[in-house]
Amino acid sequence: MRFHVLTLFPNLFSAFLGESLVGKAIKRGLLEIELTDIRDHTGDPHRTADDRPYGGGPGMVMLPAPIASALDGILSRYGTKPTVIALSPGGCKFHQGIARELSLKKAVVLICGRYQGIDQRVLDLYCDMELSIGDYVLSGGEIPAMAVIESVARLIPGFVGDPGSTGQDSFATGLLEYPQYTRPRVFRGIPVPEPLLSGNHKEIELFRREEALRRTRKARPDLLGNDEPPASGASLPNGKGPGQAKGPAGD
Repeated sequence: MRFHVLTLFPNLFSAFLGESLVGKAIKRGLLEIELTDIRDHTGDPHRTADDRPYGGGPGMVMLPAPIASALDGILSRYGTKPTVIALSPGGCKFHQGIARELSLKKAVVLICGRYQGIDQRVLDLYCDMELSIGDYVLSGGEIPAMAVIESVARLIPGFVGDPGSTGQDSFATGLLEYPQYTRPRVFRGIPVPEPLLSGNHKEIELFRREEALRRTRKARPDLLGNDEPPASGASLPNGKGPGQAKGPAGD
């Protein structure tokens, strides 16, 4: 799978792409990450990528021309247009169902916004969706891009050593994951729960299910009643539907 990342700060990705499972997947050829410096597509000696917003107001807005030029170069390499995503606090909230759908794509383009956001015309002309990783605002879309890449890459066959482990992750079934224990059997007076020591697989499964429900009820009650994964194709929001409000692309 290939990710194209458009950013004003490509060096922010250096450690992320060279370490841990992402770095190993790149070395093994399971994952390709291509970084594009948006400033390389500017047309002036100062490599200007932003300007003041029409209508006034604080801050700066990312110029449309450099981003469009970078996108044109990427999209011209494909017969079928890859999914193009802008990271934005005004986008729909990213979740495991979207990660699952994106993991089936051959190529995904991520645009990392900065400043007050991306010129709306780029979003209208090129983007299939805008994604937010949460109800807060960051200085740019680079950290959200890394979050999307890693969550999607984990679902690519061969990325994780034990393929069964991703099926037990939080949100894989719509619930938070059950608590985990390892050696020693007693740590600072707290023992490992007896069901996990029983060797009875049905008892262990029941205990873990109950603990997942208990943890979800306590921390994320909004997930209850949604403990089945979304149907394939139902979770990836395509196009510019009414539920996709626009906003600054700093998330």
